[in-house]
Amino acid sequence: MDMQISQLSKGDRDARLIVSAGAMSREQLILQLNAVSGPAYLQAGLNALTSYAGASHYLLVRSDLVQESGLDFVISSDWPFDLVRRLATELASGYGRIGELEKCMALFQPSLALLPDDVSLPDGVGRQYHALTFNVGRTRFSLLLLASEAAVLLPERLRDVGLLAGYLASSTRCFEGKLERDFDLTERELECLFWIAEGKTSDEIAMILGISRNTINNYITSVMRKTATKTRSEAIAFAVRNNLV
Repeated sequence: MDMQISQLSKGDRDARLIVSAGAMSREQLILQLNAVSGPAYLQAGLNALTSYAGASHYLLVRSDLVQESGLDFVISSDWPFDLVRRLATELASGYGRIGELEKCMALFQPSLALLPDDVSLPDGVGRQYHALTFNVGRTRFSLLLLASEAAVLLPERLRDVGLLAGYLASSTRCFEGKLERDFDLTERELECLFWIAEGKTSDEIAMILGISRNTINNYITSVMRKTATKTRSEAIAFAVRNNLV
């Protein structure tokens, strides 16, 4: 997990120009992204997108993992570490209150939120942050941007950033190693998910599988925990979207 501003390698020195480039055009941004390569590509690309948006700091997270313990959901960030750790609780709480349909509707739609009053911010940085959500295959990401208090981030540029962030995440395969998380359901959990999708109750599934109702409920609870869903309906929607049933 990269929680510090990355030092770019010599081969990526062109990316240094990205951060100080100011308000570049869309064409210039794409050229910059195409020109950068090597192990620092993700950080250099995120710096480019942050600069293009008019922001100052970026935080890229796996938004479908925010309800799990620790900070494993963080992909890359140049936010202060204490701020990321403090925000983790807020993100998990907010994400848990949003239904699956709302999450889908939020894709590529920039949103604005406020950081808690009791957090410390870098000098000159405003308390508002912009959030962009996007999918790469079955994996859902969010890019959170901080900006100076005087900065105005244009919606058109934010939408460009959301689209190109998806390309960047896909190109760098930054979800690799965690992608299988969506499919680490056990055979029994998948069976329960299938029968839930067929409209069966816990008692009916218990009869079909020949195990107790409490065991079925434990399996279903495990499914909802692993898929970061709150209800059986959301779990079914997740399963359908990811071709699990």
